[in-house]
Amino acid sequence: MHILSKRNFLWLLATVAGQFSLSSCGDAGSGQPQGNPGGAAALVSTYSVKEVKVTGTDTYPGTIVPLNEVELRPQVGGYITQIFVEDGQEVTKGRKLYEIDRSKYQAARQQAQANLQSARANLQRVEQDVERYERLLEQDAIARQQVDYARADLQTARSQVASAEAQLQSATTDLNYSVITAPFSGTIGISQVRVGTQVSPGQPLLNTISSADPIAADIVINEQEIPRFTKYRQTTAKDSVFMLELANGEIYPFPGTLGAIDRAVNRQTGTIQVRLNYPNPNRRLVAGMTVRVNVRNEDIGEQLVIPYKAVTEQLGEYYVYTVQGDSVHQQNVQLGTRFGADIVVRKGLSEGDVIVVEGIQRLREGAKINVGQ
Repeated sequence: MHILSKRNFLWLLATVAGQFSLSSCGDAGSGQPQGNPGGAAALVSTYSVKEVKVTGTDTYPGTIVPLNEVELRPQVGGYITQIFVEDGQEVTKGRKLYEIDRSKYQAARQQAQANLQSARANLQRVEQDVERYERLLEQDAIARQQVDYARADLQTARSQVASAEAQLQSATTDLNYSVITAPFSGTIGISQVRVGTQVSPGQPLLNTISSADPIAADIVINEQEIPRFTKYRQTTAKDSVFMLELANGEIYPFPGTLGAIDRAVNRQTGTIQVRLNYPNPNRRLVAGMTVRVNVRNEDIGEQLVIPYKAVTEQLGEYYVYTVQGDSVHQQNVQLGTRFGADIVVRKGLSEGDVIVVEGIQRLREGAKINVGQ
């Protein structure tokens, strides 16, 4: 066994301690913070701000809705005896759609007509009696009491005629209700009943009819956007402010117009509904479809455009680093519409400004830079 002398042990201890000290000094020297303005210059790439011709749009999810839509329900009871249209058919206003068994309603109307004729005949007889009694009364040839009775009978006969007329009108209405017609021109849906189905007033739902041309798209906007959309009331379809994008990415060829802004803001969400009207001559827009509504904004024509990767965000505000000689300045900007990898800058920059687009993660206010190729 080899035993270290006291002197050798002390020499070994001193050597290890010296190496440890050198290692510690080397680590401390490599811990200089990044982005220090007084440190080494950061290697960056830059971009010269310029104007580009753009057409900016904001996109909103929308739902296609008919301007007119009515549920068809029976007003009288009975059995469905005929269905005059096919499911999904285009119909015109007044077109027959369904028929409910009319036999009892026709009989009721005939009975009401007979009652009215009888009441009118009775009225005519009483009127003649009153006229004859009044002539006799002028000659004092009849008691006044009998004349009074005749006049009372006349009032009763007139009331009976009015009642019979009302019964006839009610029976006629029921007979008319036994045939259900289209309240407006549109598209009929899939029938919920078949021939032979028993129905009662209000039940069940027979079908739904909705208008197809024009048609509407509903979107929801933030309450801060209300003044902007209010200005759009004066726009026309020729202005192409409201364009639809279908689910397959296709742009609908017909522009829309502002139809209505809802009466009140939703207090819980701070939003309001807007309805846009679109022509639909080819029936390509179907109620219930989900679409994207592209609404033209203020970013129209020549606008300052920069790469979006040059933008940083801090606490909800946006910044870029502008080049000031061999250092940078953190510049606040107001952003507009984004176009793929680029974005419009509405405020904060001027044409010709040079900004950093690569290496911004190593920068802070006043940091030294070295512009690469």
